[in-house]
Amino acid sequence: MATLAGSSTVTALALYLLLLLCLLHPSLSARNDGRKTYIVHVSKSQKPSEFSEHRHWYDASLSSVTGRPAEILYTYETVVHGFSTRLTDSEASALGDLPGVLAVLPEVRYELHTTRTPEFLGLDRNEWLVPSAGSNAGLSDVVVGVLDTGVWPELKSYDDTGLGPVPSSWKGECEAGKNFDPSKACNKKLVGARYFSKAYEASMGPIDESRESKSPRDDDGHGTHTSTTAAGASVPGASLLGYAPGTARGMATRARVATYKVCWTGGCFSSDILSAMDKAVSDGVDVLSMSLGGGSSDYFRDSVAIGAFAAMESGVLVSCSAGNGGPGPSSLSNVAPWITTVGAGTLDRDFPAVVSLGNGKNYTGVSLYSGKYLTDTPTIPLIYAGNATNATNGNLCMTGTLIPEKVAGKIVLCDRGINARVQKGSVVKDAGGAGMILANTAANGEELVADAHLLPATGVGQKSGEAIKSYLFSSSNPTATIVFSGTKVGIEPSPVVAAFSSRGPNPITIDVLKPDLIAPGVNILAGWTGAVGPTGMAVDTRRVEFNIISGTSMSCPHVSGLAALLKGVHPGWSPAAVRSALMTSAYNTYKAGDKLIDVATGKAATPFDLGAGHVEPTRALDPGLVYDLTVEDYLDFLCALNYTSIQIESLARKSYACASAKKYSVSDLNYPSFAVNFATALSGAAETTGTLKHTRTLTNVGTPGTYKATVYPSTGPVKVAVVPDTLVFSQANEKKSYTVTFSAESQPSGSASFGRLEWSDGAHIVGSPIAYTWT
Repeated sequence: MATLAGSSTVTALALYLLLLLCLLHPSLSARNDGRKTYIVHVSKSQKPSEFSEHRHWYDASLSSVTGRPAEILYTYETVVHGFSTRLTDSEASALGDLPGVLAVLPEVRYELHTTRTPEFLGLDRNEWLVPSAGSNAGLSDVVVGVLDTGVWPELKSYDDTGLGPVPSSWKGECEAGKNFDPSKACNKKLVGARYFSKAYEASMGPIDESRESKSPRDDDGHGTHTSTTAAGASVPGASLLGYAPGTARGMATRARVATYKVCWTGGCFSSDILSAMDKAVSDGVDVLSMSLGGGSSDYFRDSVAIGAFAAMESGVLVSCSAGNGGPGPSSLSNVAPWITTVGAGTLDRDFPAVVSLGNGKNYTGVSLYSGKYLTDTPTIPLIYAGNATNATNGNLCMTGTLIPEKVAGKIVLCDRGINARVQKGSVVKDAGGAGMILANTAANGEELVADAHLLPATGVGQKSGEAIKSYLFSSSNPTATIVFSGTKVGIEPSPVVAAFSSRGPNPITIDVLKPDLIAPGVNILAGWTGAVGPTGMAVDTRRVEFNIISGTSMSCPHVSGLAALLKGVHPGWSPAAVRSALMTSAYNTYKAGDKLIDVATGKAATPFDLGAGHVEPTRALDPGLVYDLTVEDYLDFLCALNYTSIQIESLARKSYACASAKKYSVSDLNYPSFAVNFATALSGAAETTGTLKHTRTLTNVGTPGTYKATVYPSTGPVKVAVVPDTLVFSQANEKKSYTVTFSAESQPSGSASFGRLEWSDGAHIVGSPIAYTWT
């Protein structure tokens, strides 16, 4: 009895303390009562007449199913009609049954997809792409909105010298918050700064303001890096600890920047993202740059796709990162056809750090280490981490796994995987190691990403790693050193497709080719936060104005900034026209004619890897012809997907009935690329040949000209006929249509083949990639 009574007392005390904690922290109580955040899409036109405002209707609807006062996180008015709130599963189901409610979707957690670039892209060779102060005023009327981790406004990259008044069309704000004074932070360059945390805090609890600022201030670095890549001002003398020296500048140096902080330590939540998109479009952004993703789902369930549809309808181009899930197939995020999906490639710049072994052999890796160097001679003892640990995963150099007595004063070879690359070096350093060699495994192959290590360290490819291990295991006294060579440019071949860059086929709609194109995303120098060091680790006390990082997060803002340039030069172009110009002018071969390489395989990259190819901004300014799209075209596309009227209204925010007498086809979407899937054409077991037709319309945005079609390769498993194969344009904005017929014999399921269609008048090449699949 005494034991039972004691247990009861402890239980009662625990319940009391839990209740007290919940009272002190209401959000904790909310997170433990079975409720989750949902985004509620409504038909705006179905608001009952007894409610004078939509918010009153939302409140009443919520209370009717929950039996408690309405608790609304956000109301949406621009990119979505509706609100977000916390509900149990049964309450969500009941709310979805109410009149006027189109969908009740659970919130999704998104993650961030984590200089030399202007010269590499040729931006220094065109006056339109490098405008001087006071010239080409239209470029400074463009506002690039960046949804990310915020901004570090004190950087020179946000200097507004030479910029005129903020465009009168801009309606945004600069919000106050912790460590963020709007009167000092925003100017004629950084025209807006907002933050969104209600959904994050509803799910994760109050933001720990000792670790990050509840304001637009960027304590992470990612948001500052992406926004300065897109539209940072020119900053001479930039570098990371002496690496990549030169003038740092964004793609659109005279465009304005607006930042929308939606990502926090625990991730980015779709309710916050939708609210930020809602504000950004009503604020008046011209381009939305979003280097984040949360997997793939049907478009009417994808918050980014839903918000992007409304943005497109308002004339805003939405550029998103493809994701870092490569090189696996169908690993893409952000694949809606009204989104510009960007993969990653390399620059012609590298940061070599050579491993020199005691047997006289050398292996080149990469590093951004800037501290005291090791000896130039290979006399330092070398040890494999797997032989200096008692842990089963000690070869990965995870925290606490290395035995200090075995690694002290030695160079430690660690295998890549699980924990962060720079953290492995920190583990070696804490254990007393003199340096680190980080060896890729099969998962990363020969792809090398440079890091600002805290000790002398270099990363090497899988083959080099295996060779170093072979020496290490066979020698009775293995020794090595690491020799750092600084910054090297003119690296060939370049670009190559990054192994981490997510790949097609499109996991949602195989008939739409994604990614759209690639842009620089490996070892990119751009602005950085003053809150953390270049590694982002707490033990890194260094502070830098610029950092070098990699990911499709870095390639996305390159395209966002280039889209801003095109919008400034061609303000009348639609988002689809801008994307088309970037895609059809992209290149997929090197100067000698060989196809761009995929570093993951060492072989020629396919349209599933790089879409239309690598962005070429100097050609995109004058593409000759474009494939344009209207809102109605996208609505017809949704009809071709057999979306219901409710699903379409969830996306389009208005009723749209697919005509029963009209035949809708995904192949008629006027996209600048072709994804030809023969599954439906070869549906019968006895069938050996299938034929599919795609219709496209080209709009002349250049001078009059006669364009002729050429299909590459001319032979192969698919026969291609273009009718007509000559198009004559006599005036600007003239439209001409053509049909492509694809005929193929049956191939094994899972087979793929690739080609290219080009229209040329001798001065312009309007190129479209083709991907053939048999499923």
